[in-house]
Amino acid sequence: MLQLQRTTSENPAFVKLVKQLDVYVTAMDGEDHAFYAQYNHIDKIKHVVVAYDGETALGCGAIKKFDTATMEVKRMYTAPEGRGQGIASKILHELERWATELSCEHCILETGRQYENAIRLYIKAGYTEIENYGQYVNMTSSICFAKQLRTQTTT
Repeated sequence: MLQLQRTTSENPAFVKLVKQLDVYVTAMDGEDHAFYAQYNHIDKIKHVVVAYDGETALGCGAIKKFDTATMEVKRMYTAPEGRGQGIASKILHELERWATELSCEHCILETGRQYENAIRLYIKAGYTEIENYGQYVNMTSSICFAKQLRTQTTT
């Protein structure tokens, strides 16, 4: 049974999964990899979710503060043996819930246009394409998304 654990970037399973992710994206990004790699350090991420099947870590994702109302989704990855099981959707949902608990109103993210599965995941989860933001403004290989999170209302 899949279990999601909230943790930090110091979690050894997260570090291991990110190393696998980095190998994967290095091959996929080609010439653009050095540009993207400079923005993907994990040393100070406070909000990480790791998905476990028993003792085996199968996927991960993180959020980090972008501005006072927005979290940026980072380092989403599912190991090959976990793909096709909805793990990424569950991780993303947990990250969104955590962002809401932290009083954030939006999540934003960037992915590469070549990552068709990731793009489908984000669209299915309710994200809409936005103009590229921050360091991705002039990157034609990037596509950026945003999602309005449900905010808790008081009655």
